[in-house]
Amino acid sequence: MSLKHFGKAALIVAVVAACGKNRVQVTDNGLKYQIHEQSDAARKGKVGDILTLHLTLLNNKDSTLRDTHKEGAPFQMLLQVPPFKGSYEEGLTMLGKGDSATFYVSADSIFTKAMQPLPPGVQKGTDIGIAVKVLNIQTEEEYKKTQAADFEKQKGIDAKTIEAYVTKNGMTDKAKKTPSGVYYIVNQPGTGPNPKPGDVVSVHYAGRLLNGKEFDNSRTNPQGGGKPFQLQLGAGMVIPGWEDGIMQLHKGEKATLIIPSTLGYGPRGNQSIPANSVLLFDIEVMDIQKGQAPQPGMPQAPPSR
Repeated sequence: MSLKHFGKAALIVAVVAACGKNRVQVTDNGLKYQIHEQSDAARKGKVGDILTLHLTLLNNKDSTLRDTHKEGAPFQMLLQVPPFKGSYEEGLTMLGKGDSATFYVSADSIFTKAMQPLPPGVQKGTDIGIAVKVLNIQTEEEYKKTQAADFEKQKGIDAKTIEAYVTKNGMTDKAKKTPSGVYYIVNQPGTGPNPKPGDVVSVHYAGRLLNGKEFDNSRTNPQGGGKPFQLQLGAGMVIPGWEDGIMQLHKGEKATLIIPSTLGYGPRGNQSIPANSVLLFDIEVMDIQKGQAPQPGMPQAPPSR
């Protein structure tokens, strides 16, 4: 074969391979999928691994239901045994780090198994497209080591950020620091003993980012009806920095808590709070009840939790 004809043959093979990668295929269990990028050399995911990936959910009209690219942080999940035939967990075992694919899964199966109604924009009898880009695959041990290293690194970053903020805003003489790294500044002293684990504390609060943007306020949030927020200390109802900070306060006290991201919403953040954000909370302790359960009808967690 001449080099000229060899070149044409190679081009045809490349085109066929590319078309094969992007065509919709079906597994023996009925999972429909479309491979976009795939490396044969990459280690594939297996049950028990922790996967970090970007994920886009599409309805049958290609309208986006969720896109982690726009949420500021990728999605992390424990890869489990496929819960039903044709679930996308089966497809994830075909992929390695750097691979991408789209899986088409029955919406009825997804939401029936989760015992949830079909969300707006999803019709009965249709498929949901799940487009994924795998960023990392780790064993549980690898994941824990990475998390611990990232946590320690972020602790150092948060500490410097808070110290700079306290200095810039003239809080150095007023600010006190707990062993865990939460700062608190008492603006109006209260009376009585500090609350302990098991006590129920009622507080009004306003949450802000360091740039001053407010993301939550108990007095104006419609979910709480403007009532004080009530929590039982030690029950894990709120972020760790809240519990640590509130246990430094007294009834009637007004204070500002400065909470490191490692004791807040961490690297994932939420819709209102960017990843790795140091948070400010203006707190007013309205009441402390010794060892009582929260009263019925009271809000049980900050809306931003």
